[in-house]
Amino acid sequence: MRNSGFFFFLLGIMALLDIYVFQVLQVVLPTSSKARLAITIGYWIISISALLYVFTYPYVNHDNWPRWAVTYSRALVFGLIISKLLASLFFAVDDIRRAGTWLIGKIGQKPIDAAQNGAGITRSVFLSWLGLAVGGTVFSTLVYGFGNKYRYQVNRLRMSFKNLPAAFKGMCIVHISDIHSGSFTDKEAVEKGIKKILKEKPDLILFTGDLVNDRASEMKDYMDVFNKLNAPLGVYSTLGNHDYGDYVQWESLEAKKENLEQLKQVHKNMGWRLLMNEHVVLEKGGDRIALLGIENWGAKGNFSKYGKMEDAYPGSEQYPFKILMSHDPSHWDAEVRTKYGDIDLTLAGHTHGMQFGLEVPGFKWSPVQYMYKQWAGLYEAGDQKLYVNRGFGFLGYPGRVGILPEITLIELG
Repeated sequence: MRNSGFFFFLLGIMALLDIYVFQVLQVVLPTSSKARLAITIGYWIISISALLYVFTYPYVNHDNWPRWAVTYSRALVFGLIISKLLASLFFAVDDIRRAGTWLIGKIGQKPIDAAQNGAGITRSVFLSWLGLAVGGTVFSTLVYGFGNKYRYQVNRLRMSFKNLPAAFKGMCIVHISDIHSGSFTDKEAVEKGIKKILKEKPDLILFTGDLVNDRASEMKDYMDVFNKLNAPLGVYSTLGNHDYGDYVQWESLEAKKENLEQLKQVHKNMGWRLLMNEHVVLEKGGDRIALLGIENWGAKGNFSKYGKMEDAYPGSEQYPFKILMSHDPSHWDAEVRTKYGDIDLTLAGHTHGMQFGLEVPGFKWSPVQYMYKQWAGLYEAGDQKLYVNRGFGFLGYPGRVGILPEITLIELG
């Protein structure tokens, strides 16, 4: 059984939010008795269902549920909590305003809100509607995002480097990251993404970690999809923080280690060359460049530091151009730029762009940017470049809003 303390705490918060939001609904609901009754019944059916879900969560073995049921039920409950919380912020602002008005009235001064006109302190209808609109919009947007999780977009860009050998000019690299196969529920949709990659006919395919959510077995149904990836110069991969099984409880340390070994074998069986703190040499037309790949190395939060540049880098100095695959983009500022100034291009993923944000020409925003300085797209410092892929798959929230799943096509020049 899971630690029930957290869930009971969450249950209490949800119940308070339900009551708080319902009080506002009572003010703004239509006067028609039938409409009022229908909305009230609908509200409490949804709210009580969410409360029951959280109440029973520690005692239910969700491993026996269909994957889609687990994914969507969690997302819907989370969406309800966030939406009601945001709405409540507007209600709280008005409650504070009303309390101030009441206090001023008590000490004998004229009420600030003349509209109250002696009728007592009533909730501002405007702020009530605004809060409900914001909460409803957020929830609707999250539900809309469910349909975007397999809308793979190909982002094409050309990168120029002064020291790139002539034979590699014009070389095309497909960069993907964060597959998270344990979240997939539609194999046919994933296959369409793979076909998009193959249609580009890249010279090289690079994957920068998080093949699974936790367990190697999550790839069982998708081996025959991803083993179709191939390129003349090969398919290379690295590990991400989720690949180590650090976020689940194992019956023993040996079981956890065995899971990692099985995952390494998955890469091998698909024809992918997994780079574990090492480098390889790529040759084309008599010219050579170095490709480095390290295990996960994160500078933010409590993310693991399994990566060892001190093992991967030695021997690569002799090559004029170097590409580094490192799952976590925080590695770039924390170590790559400070200690390895001749790493020309670093490829990362990890952030998913939080699967939520806004991207329009000349502007992009996501809540994840408040933790990660480099979170999506291309970044440059001097002669060094970092590209952060927005992720091929998804984790937690089974959708994407504004930040679509990405296949990156890089042409070197």
